[in-house]
Amino acid sequence: MTRSVYIASPEGVTGKSTVALGLLDQLVREVGSVAVLRPLVHGDQRDTIIDLLLDQPGMEQHYEEALGVSYADAHADPDEALSRIVHTHGELAERYRAVLVLGSDYTDVSTPTELALNARIASNLGAQVVLVVSGVDRGPEDVVVTAEQARAAFTAAHAQVTVVVANRVAPERLEATRELLLERLPGLTTAALPESRVLSAPSVRRQLEAARATVLRGNDSWLDRESLDVLVAGMTLPNVLTRLRPEMTVIAASDRPEVLAGLVLAHRSGTFPPLAGIILVGGYEVPESIMRLLEGVDSDLPIAVTDLGTFATADRLSRLHGPMIVGSTRKVEAARTLWADHVDSAAMSGVLDLPPTTVRTPLMFEYQLLERARSDRRHIVLPESGDERVLEAAAILLRRGVADLTLLGEENDVRARASALGFDLDAARVVSTRDPELLERFAAEYARLRAHKGVTPEQARERLVDGSYFGTMMVQLGLADGMVSGAVNTTAHTIRPALEFVKTRPGVRSVSSVFLMCLADRVLAYGDCAVIPEPTAEQLADIAVSSADTARAFDIEPRVAMLSYSTGSSGSGAEVEKVREATALVRERAPELPLEGPIQYDAAIDPSVARTKLPDSLVAGRATVFVFPDLNTGNNTYKAVQRSAGAVAVGPVLQGLNKPVNDLSRGATVDDIVNTVAITCVQAQTL
Repeated sequence: MTRSVYIASPEGVTGKSTVALGLLDQLVREVGSVAVLRPLVHGDQRDTIIDLLLDQPGMEQHYEEALGVSYADAHADPDEALSRIVHTHGELAERYRAVLVLGSDYTDVSTPTELALNARIASNLGAQVVLVVSGVDRGPEDVVVTAEQARAAFTAAHAQVTVVVANRVAPERLEATRELLLERLPGLTTAALPESRVLSAPSVRRQLEAARATVLRGNDSWLDRESLDVLVAGMTLPNVLTRLRPEMTVIAASDRPEVLAGLVLAHRSGTFPPLAGIILVGGYEVPESIMRLLEGVDSDLPIAVTDLGTFATADRLSRLHGPMIVGSTRKVEAARTLWADHVDSAAMSGVLDLPPTTVRTPLMFEYQLLERARSDRRHIVLPESGDERVLEAAAILLRRGVADLTLLGEENDVRARASALGFDLDAARVVSTRDPELLERFAAEYARLRAHKGVTPEQARERLVDGSYFGTMMVQLGLADGMVSGAVNTTAHTIRPALEFVKTRPGVRSVSSVFLMCLADRVLAYGDCAVIPEPTAEQLADIAVSSADTARAFDIEPRVAMLSYSTGSSGSGAEVEKVREATALVRERAPELPLEGPIQYDAAIDPSVARTKLPDSLVAGRATVFVFPDLNTGNNTYKAVQRSAGAVAVGPVLQGLNKPVNDLSRGATVDDIVNTVAITCVQAQTL
């Protein structure tokens, strides 16, 4: 059965797109197949909100299919327009399991009855209404009264309001607003979202256009970044510096070159917040000596000049706000984070009565992974701060609230590099591996743990300067919950310290790995594809038990297939016997674990083959954990499935250690690093 959700508001500029993104995310995760419908559109211009929603992961709908009728058609013949909207909705409902309907934006000034029109449409679509009320410049009482009045209008049209969201509420009023909504709107699911500077922030490009400013220097791509604040630098440089805030645009007089030079150096220093841009007012030419000085500073910071004065420029910039459009990656992430932090998704699912799905797509898995990490934040250390991918991933992780992070490196260097790249790492801790207090403590512990190998304190100090050793010791001593490395270092370099002193978990003798393979409709675990080249029967048993534990940690019900070139008792040979022996060992160690082996891959995954080869097996045809007989087979198989079936391979995830340390491929993407940190957080939660 298809469910329809109608997002409506009683006024304009409520931030419905934020709520729409949050709900769309939830719908895609929970029901899989979702369509978007915009009942009323401006016929002469493209709808940027539709573009934004259809651009999200998991959406496969065409733009034209999301359009209802134009405002002009609705004015000319309201009944015919409504009939067309209902027909379009019905066509979508036949093809999709849920339809997200986005009400009008109150941009049609000739329609004073727009609220009633939205209520009538929602009623005729049989959609449950999510009412979004603005909290801008309103106290809790005003927010609730507005919601009550709007709800009455929908009720009068026989439309059912089931959810009320107060959006853009001042942070200091958030809790009081949330409590009053609960008190005054019993029986409804309610939520309150705080005002987000990022969501309303204009881009630097829009600021320059508004100020009629010409770019003197800077990276053009930086012009599309958000400016979170504006400062008029009408004071001496020392006083300007004390007022700098992250990602603000500074308005400065073009005949004050010392202020310009100071701002650029502050931006580049790593000891002051990174800026969004500088606008020089008054139209004076910047002295050649100052321009030459700036050319020697490695900075992409946009610097522009305008003939307008200070007041006119500041006034124009104060009127700007930035819409959320396709390509607004940061705004989209901010909207999703707001929804995740302030909305009870379980309550939302219950009240909307969303039809469940057994499908688990890569998008669902990634979202669930990040949400699991966010639900119980852990502290992860990243040793490779010199790599740009690591810095970008760190900025994303902090922005999404996935983990607390420590980056290893020299603080000024790391922060200056991040600033130059435009990454906000203010919330990260940066620690030098040469920090005398920590180095002495770590070296003493390492020397103690490795005394049986003859390691002296002096040797320990030399070794602990290495980021992999330093980061692993942070995990060992509880100063971090896990470590992720390998974007620059080899696998051996990453895991050697863990093997030396973190050691394996009780009952496990071997450290191994697993890849979480996200297919179109499910997630499987492949082990071992990265660590043990030629495992013995005992090591295969370790891999199987550890892989089953890892699968459980990520909500995969383990059904283990011990793979071989033979199924059941049909074949023989040393390799088959090794798998048969390993299977027996697993049965001894974990008798409750659903297990089959030896078994061929096709019999393990294909129900029709399983019915022929092993008709009575509880695992054949429905295995979720695949244990390969050797690294050659496992590594090639996971890559073949990844490339041929379009699967998303998440990993390798190291398993069997007392504390989580995970390795990255040196070709890892930023998304790979983000996912691996989230995986490490989940492992830390379960160890």
